Amino acid sequence: MAERESLSVGNGQSAVAQSVQSGVAAPSAGAHSVLQDGLSFTPLDFNCDRVVQPFPRSPKLQRKKAKDGKPSQEQLSRRLEDLQAERAKTEAHIQSLKKRSTDLSRSTEMMKQQVRERFDNMVAILKQDEQAVLDSLELDLRRTRTRLDQVLKNWKQHQDQVTKSISSTQSALSKSSAAEEDGKGQSENLSPKKPDASEKQIRLNEERFEKLLKTLSSISRNLRAQLQRKTLLLDSSPVVIDSQTCHSQITVTCEGRGMSFSGSGRSAPEHPLQFDRVCCALGSSPLAAGQSYWEVDVRCCSTWAVGVAYTSLQRKGRDKGAKLGRNRNSWCVELRDSNLSAWHNDRHVSCQGVGQTALGKVGVWVRYDKGQLIFYDADNMVVLQRFSAAMTPVFDRAHHQFTEPLYPAIRFLRPPQNQVWPNHLEICHLNTL
Repeated sequence: MAERESLSVGNGQSAVAQSVQSGVAAPSAGAHSVLQDGLSFTPLDFNCDRVVQPFPRSPKLQRKKAKDGKPSQEQLSRRLEDLQAERAKTEAHIQSLKKRSTDLSRSTEMMKQQVRERFDNMVAILKQDEQAVLDSLELDLRRTRTRLDQVLKNWKQHQDQVTKSISSTQSALSKSSAAEEDGKGQSENLSPKKPDASEKQIRLNEERFEKLLKTLSSISRNLRAQLQRKTLLLDSSPVVIDSQTCHSQITVTCEGRGMSFSGSGRSAPEHPLQFDRVCCALGSSPLAAGQSYWEVDVRCCSTWAVGVAYTSLQRKGRDKGAKLGRNRNSWCVELRDSNLSAWHNDRHVSCQGVGQTALGKVGVWVRYDKGQLIFYDADNMVVLQRFSAAMTPVFDRAHHQFTEPLYPAIRFLRPPQNQVWPNHLEICHLNTL
């Protein structure tokens, strides 16, 4: 212990000597040293008349001074000015927000009025067309009545002649000499009048009326479909095929919307993102937020698949990991052997609402934040298949939200051996005007 203390004192003396050599005044002989744990000491210039203060710019001291010291009149005035300026800015901002709220209400009312005007115009057109159709029916009625009245007039004339003949015959019978002139009286008899075959043709044009009803029904269905489609068109997004993902036997048009299958492959080197065995291609832009809608024209293709996929969809090989709908990373509807079905996770169901006519365009609507995906028959807006959190029991995974960005996906399917390969698929240019 004594050796340790002497070592500490020795170190202290050497430190003092070094401070003297460096030009710093050494502590006076009357200075006291405080030993801590027997390892070091802190020399202080001890003086009974002076109290040692901490470092004047210490944050702790500044906080203590700010707490203990009372603000001056100038500081209070400056603080009051700052607070008043802050209140003025706050009031101005509140007024700005209130004005924005009023402007929003005014703008919404203007939008509503414009929508009413558009629908009023549509209603006016419908009313005009309705009146035109009613007028055509009334004209048909008048023409038919004119012809029928002429026939009726002829029959009335015949009726008058028959009545006159009956009267003359009755008069002849009342005379005794009439019996001798029976032959002459019989010669004056009227021949019976038979209905003309043309009379049966005097009727309303019912065939034309039936065609009119069918046309109006078709217009009504199309109008309903177009009115439903208008909302989806507001979310339409331009879709362009990424040529780097296309199989070597797929040719993409210069606009990037059309793709055709060719028997010979491209001579370009294989890209890491390219499908090497499955005739598939993905869109160039992901769908990572909001709502999106696009349509694919499938009329020039006999067997195809249209859907969406994660970017993690396998690109190499021919196993299920690279085929649309055969894994957890993709969803699609596909036409194979004239049967339309929806696929996900290698399970499928027959599509709903499929009519007798061939499908012309497939509509794809995605609401990414809600995890919703709907396939439409874009010609009549019939839902083909709906994928959402409430999925059919066929698909064992009901997702509440998508976990990766989605990409539009299109695939050419191989037809039976007795058929030629499909030719062309086109992403529609959606014009909302």
